Amino acid sequence: MGEILVEVATDVAFAHGVPAQLGISGDALNVAASAAAAGARVGLLSVLTDDDLGQAIAARIAELGISTSLLKFRTGQQGVYLVHSDPEGQREFSYARSGSVGSSLGPDDVDPAVFAAAGAVVAGGIACAISESSRAAVLKAAALAKRFVFDPNFRPRLTTVEDATAALLQLAPRSYLVTPSFPGETSALLGTSTPAEAAATLLALGAANVAVTCGAEGIQLEGEGLDSAWIDSVPAPAVVDQTGAGDAFVGTMAARLVLGDALPAAARYGAAAASLVVGGKGGTGFIPTFEQTRAHAAGAAKGELTSHA
Repeated sequence: MGEILVEVATDVAFAHGVPAQLGISGDALNVAASAAAAGARVGLLSVLTDDDLGQAIAARIAELGISTSLLKFRTGQQGVYLVHSDPEGQREFSYARSGSVGSSLGPDDVDPAVFAAAGAVVAGGIACAISESSRAAVLKAAALAKRFVFDPNFRPRLTTVEDATAALLQLAPRSYLVTPSFPGETSALLGTSTPAEAAATLLALGAANVAVTCGAEGIQLEGEGLDSAWIDSVPAPAVVDQTGAGDAFVGTMAARLVLGDALPAAARYGAAAASLVVGGKGGTGFIPTFEQTRAHAAGAAKGELTSHA
């Protein structure tokens, strides 16, 4: 659940007349697409404009194998972001989303029967930050879900440290899995200095499982019936654009947990999917199939790299 955005991407610095490519992205869509590719049956709760643009976005959602039955359509302004990616895949964002139709998401949009029946519900800090009604929708979903997965996804341009911390402290006790990033989010929101300390803090708050993502280093896992575990990152065959890598990790891991994989295996698949996603342009430019993700994870374990080409 969350906001979907129109993406305008360019390989050169923002300026008049530069070539750009339109896409459909946003953390909620990126997570849902990766979860669907990982083998789960996925629905996406979001609000789109009730016009041709909204229908075009819905068509892309369906193309990615995601059910459109939970989508809402309302009159309003579609959220947009511009992203410039340099040759190393580093990104610079500019957003036009204040008061967007996506931020009108509210508790009344959360169907209790659907959210209680789902194998997992995934939401992030962005959905909590874009409006009070959207945050209330996330809280309602967390209370209903049998497995609630929360990605703090802290964005200083959208919210304050204080508000993001409050959301995390409120949602961690209701979460089956929390996926903060180290060091940025864990330091800012939890005041911790190591991945293990961050995981321990979230477990003490009531989270059942924690996966602290540490960029190119790996993932620190802590959780139910699990001794502290470290999962190495999976090297990327190619880096074109890092947009959506963290979302791919969350979506893939959540899907594989629902489908019965153990926490370490699910995290390994999430890391493999994330390292493949960066080879495509845009948040959903390349979403690997689970066969590709599984082969890439196995190849990396053997010291071999795979390519999606």
